[in-house]
Amino acid sequence: MSQATATEDAGTFESYVEAVLDVLAAAPDRPVVTTGEGVVVRAADLHHRVLRLAGELEADGIGPGCTVTLLTGNTVEAVVARYAANLTGARVVSLYEGMSPATMAHIMASVDSSLLLVDGQRQRTARELQELADVPRMLSLGPGDFAEDVLARAAHRPARPMRGRVGPDDHCRIGHTGGTTGIPKGIPATHGPLRRGLDFRFENAGVPPRLLVCTSLSHIAGFLVDQALYQNGSVVLRHAFEPGEVLAAVERERVTHTWLLPPLIYQLLDHPDLATTDLSSLTRITYGGTAASPTRMRRAAEVLGPVLYGIYGQSEAQLITTVSPAELLRTGPGGRLTVGRAAPGVEVVIRGADGTDLPPGEPGEIVVRSPAAMPGYWKQPELTAQVLRDGWVHTGDVGCLDEDGYLYIVDRIKEMIVVVGGHVYPSELEDLLLGHPTVAQCTVFGTRDEDAVERVHAAVVPVPGQRPSLPEIRDYVTTRKGRLYAPDALHLVDALPLTAVGKPDRRHLADRFPG
Repeated sequence: MSQATATEDAGTFESYVEAVLDVLAAAPDRPVVTTGEGVVVRAADLHHRVLRLAGELEADGIGPGCTVTLLTGNTVEAVVARYAANLTGARVVSLYEGMSPATMAHIMASVDSSLLLVDGQRQRTARELQELADVPRMLSLGPGDFAEDVLARAAHRPARPMRGRVGPDDHCRIGHTGGTTGIPKGIPATHGPLRRGLDFRFENAGVPPRLLVCTSLSHIAGFLVDQALYQNGSVVLRHAFEPGEVLAAVERERVTHTWLLPPLIYQLLDHPDLATTDLSSLTRITYGGTAASPTRMRRAAEVLGPVLYGIYGQSEAQLITTVSPAELLRTGPGGRLTVGRAAPGVEVVIRGADGTDLPPGEPGEIVVRSPAAMPGYWKQPELTAQVLRDGWVHTGDVGCLDEDGYLYIVDRIKEMIVVVGGHVYPSELEDLLLGHPTVAQCTVFGTRDEDAVERVHAAVVPVPGQRPSLPEIRDYVTTRKGRLYAPDALHLVDALPLTAVGKPDRRHLADRFPG
C-alpha cells in the first residue's frame, strides 16, 4: 500500500468516505453504480444519499464509539449505509449470509451494536432476528413491514457535508472470521490503512475501472468498490454469483475488473456460454481467498488469457502477497502454484515451531509484518497475544519461500488432518484429485470416528457423464502420493457447498457426511 497521505501527516485526517464523496461531487452526472435490477445511479445521487442518511443517523444519536450493524446484500443501499455510518464516526459490522440468527445475535451483542440496518434482500432474516431477545433496534433501508424506513425519513433532510469525525486509528469496521457455524472472531480495521488503500492501483484494473461485484460486499468486494469509485470508476452489482449471469454481465456492461475465488473461476470455465461470450473488455480477474488448483488455473490462463492476478491475505494482516499473470504458473515444492511475493511495505518470513526463521524451501508458519495489520481481536486479549507478537502476525498458514522470495501455501495449520502415520493437508490432496479425468471439482475434509481417529473424506463433483468410485480414486492417489493420502470415503455431489465468502465449506461437509 502507499505511504500515509499528506493530509494524514499534517494532522487533518481525511477518511476514506470523505475522499470518495469528494470524487463523486466533482463529476455529479457520471454513472457510478448499476444495481442488480439494472438501475443506474449517478454520482450526485449516491453522494446525496450518503450525506442525508449520515445526517439522519447522527440526529438519531449515532456517532463516534457507536457500532452500526448491517444486514444487507449486494445493493446500493448497503454501500450508502456503510458510508453513512462511517461518516458519522461509527464503526460498522456486517452480518454474513449463512450465519444462523443466534450467531448474528451473539455477534451484535459482542460488538455492542446499537442499531441494525436491513436492506430489501435480508428482510426475512430480520424478522427471524426480531423473535430473539436482546437484538438492537432495527431500521429498514427502504420499504418494509418490519421496521421504519430510515431512507424515506432521510430523504427530507438536506445533504450537508460532514467531516472530521474520525482519525486514522479509529475503527471503521469489525470483520469476523470463521464459517457458517460457531462464533466468529472479531477483527477491527482502522481508518488509516483503509484511506491509504484507496491510492493503491491494481494493475490492469481499467482506467477508469469498471468493477463487477458478484461476491459479498461485506468482504474484499466492498473495498474494491471504494477503490473503483475513488479512482473515477464505476460498479456493476449482482446479487450473487451465477456463472452464466456473470459472463453475460461482463459482455453487456463492458466490465474491466472483478474479484473471484478460485472455485468460482472453475465454474466459469465449466459454463457452456464461456466460448461464445465476448470477454474482451475484461483486463483483470483478481483471485484469492482459498487455495488454487494448478491444473484448473493453467486451464484458466489458457482460456481467459493474461488477466489472472492473485492475491494472498488475511483479515488479520490484510494484503500479504501478489502474483501477476506472468508469475501465475510458477510452481514450487509438490507442484504448488505460488501466491507471489510480498506486497509493498509487507515483510514475510517462515518460522519453525521453535520461533526461528527457516531457510528457503523449508515449510513452516507464515509470519507477517504489515502496516495494515489488525490492532488485535475485539475483546479477546489472550487470543490477540497468541496471534500478534512483537508486531508480527502469526497467520496459522503453513508455507515456504523459494530463493527468489516467492511464497507457496501448504495449508492451514488447523485444517491439517492428522492420520495414522502422519498428516494430510487438504489442499495438496485437492490439487491431486483435480488432475483425475473424472473429477471436475472437489473438497477434502476430515472427520473423527467413534475412536476419535481422523478420517480423510473427498467430496467430488464429477465430470458430466462420469461416476468415479472410491477404489478408483484411492488407487489414483496411492500411486501418485502414497497410501497415507488415499481418502477413506468418497462423496459424489452435484455442487460443493460454499461459505458466505465463497470458500469451500468443509465444516458443512463434515456435518453432512460425519461417518
